Amino acid sequence: MVERVTATKAALQLLEKLKREHGEVMFHQSGGCCDGSSPMCYPLHEFRVGDADVLLGSIAGVPFYISKDQYEYWKHTQLILDAVNGRGGMFSLEGPEGKRFLTRSRVFTEQEQLTLEQ
Repeated sequence: MVERVTATKAALQLLEKLKREHGEVMFHQSGGCCDGSSPMCYPLHEFRVGDADVLLGSIAGVPFYISKDQYEYWKHTQLILDAVNGRGGMFSLEGPEGKRFLTRSRVFTEQEQLTLEQ
């Protein structure tokens, strides 16, 4: 089964560290400008999702939400969560770690797209 969101080894390692330090967490990708276009990691239930958000999937048991508007642009792609050196969003949990989450993407193949539409 094809997943709409996956993660690199580096992202999974950073995510596990954050889960040990902060407990349950979640991601939200809003698609706004600046920090809003980066995936943001929050303590679970400290960011309210609503009707304008779509649960894209989960990474290591962590829910990954995306705004509906952004989903419409990216629904034909698989999002790949990565972690790189640098400063991320000021409200995202990884900020003090000297790393930031980054979303990469790849276009689904025709076969994968058919699977997703079923």
